[in-house]
Amino acid sequence: MAKQMTKTIPRDERLLQAFKEDCTIRGMSPETIRSYYSNVKIFIKFLNEYLGKSVTQADRFDLREFMRYLREERKISHKRIKNYFSALSCFFEFLEYEGVVSNNPVRAVRKRYLKRYYKEDDDSFEAKVISEEEMGEFINSITDIRDKAIVTLLVKTGIRRGELQKIDLEDINWEEQSILLKRRKKRSNRLVFFDDETAYVLKRWLRVREKLCRNSNALFPGKNRPYIDRNSIYNAVVKWAQRFGIHDANSKRREDHFSPHNLRHCFTTYMRRAGMPREFIQELRGDKRREAIDIYDKISKDELRKEYLARVPKFGIY
Repeated sequence: MAKQMTKTIPRDERLLQAFKEDCTIRGMSPETIRSYYSNVKIFIKFLNEYLGKSVTQADRFDLREFMRYLREERKISHKRIKNYFSALSCFFEFLEYEGVVSNNPVRAVRKRYLKRYYKEDDDSFEAKVISEEEMGEFINSITDIRDKAIVTLLVKTGIRRGELQKIDLEDINWEEQSILLKRRKKRSNRLVFFDDETAYVLKRWLRVREKLCRNSNALFPGKNRPYIDRNSIYNAVVKWAQRFGIHDANSKRREDHFSPHNLRHCFTTYMRRAGMPREFIQELRGDKRREAIDIYDKISKDELRKEYLARVPKFGIY
């Protein structure tokens, strides 16, 4: 595809900013807004520079070309493409509401190219899971105590990167060894537990943290901001995974990568292999349980904690 060097169309920039403000008014989370804004911005750049069009001129064929561009030139995974088109659908719904466009062209493209494709394709099998022995060696290879605490907490609890990001010191119950996570749309159960190994690493980190930061209540404060940012969490895992030899940044194969989300996969796998019942794993992961029998099967906090401590692997962390 021949690239046309054209300047970004100013009106497109104004529409993108208006869309961002609209997402804020609608009460979307800061992370969703950031993701939507970034994805739509890439689409606008593609339209302007590759096709010489503005967003008001975009049709379903341009969207199909954008899908091809994401796959073939940017090497974006199938799952990520679906995320892009969720953002674009929301953006064009906004433009339609504002009377800027007469219809949302994303609907037809998603129906034809994405829904059926994703139903048939489950790429979760590509996520790398290392053995418990390797995980212990990996954690002990991390010499930065903050990064060691991040990796340990992620793999011992199965929480998501965004959930770890917002943990405050007062969210931690040291006597019960539990953490009450912030409310998020994706999470049902907010209470997670940790074991003695995790407590040991976290307390080591807190001794260092006390000397570095006194102006934030966050468990992991950011640089010049209250909370650590998502990229710092990602780098805290990937940097050491690459040194340990389980992450290849140059490979285009997903199974050669190891990121914070792999730690969630590891947690789930370890618990399943240890014999934890499915509904307990779902509860700890914060997954929404869809089956009627699951909805009526309430799990008590004591049951969950007892089951967790009986199944969580020990990595020999020092």
